[in-house]
Amino acid sequence: MKGGKSKADAAKKAESKLSVKNAPKKTSERAAKKPAAKKAGKDPNKPKRPASAFFVFMEEFRKQYKEKNPNNKSVAVVGKAGGDKWKSLSDAEKAPYVAKAAKRKTEYTAKMVAYNKKQSSGGEKAEEEEEESSDKSKSEVNDEDDEEEDDESGEEEDDD
Repeated sequence: MKGGKSKADAAKKAESKLSVKNAPKKTSERAAKKPAAKKAGKDPNKPKRPASAFFVFMEEFRKQYKEKNPNNKSVAVVGKAGGDKWKSLSDAEKAPYVAKAAKRKTEYTAKMVAYNKKQSSGGEKAEEEEEESSDKSKSEVNDEDDEEEDDESGEEEDDD
């Protein structure tokens, strides 16, 4: 067999792949050491961030592109064409989209100010009650119950 691979070579490659796959991963060790921080849930009432000038342009561009190419089903093709078109536009041609984006941003900031005021005034009492009730996890509550049972039975351990 000239130029053919032997079974021994194939076995060595498979063994080396296994040793790499079974090697301990540093990222999983780090994740195991640090407790996972709880991520706050998203508030559905929070205003959405405004679209940038490019995305304002893309809203319009998608409609035009769809009219010209009704058979196109690929989102990637539309995005690529829109990006190329945006790059080729001059600052003067981009100005109306920049103006629309700026208008949306001012509306967003006004909504956010109102939202933040509502959160700080109305939401404090509800948040405090939630924090007090969730300060202790169920396991901590169960541990306290176990300690009370030990105290009642009189079986306390003495440390000498």
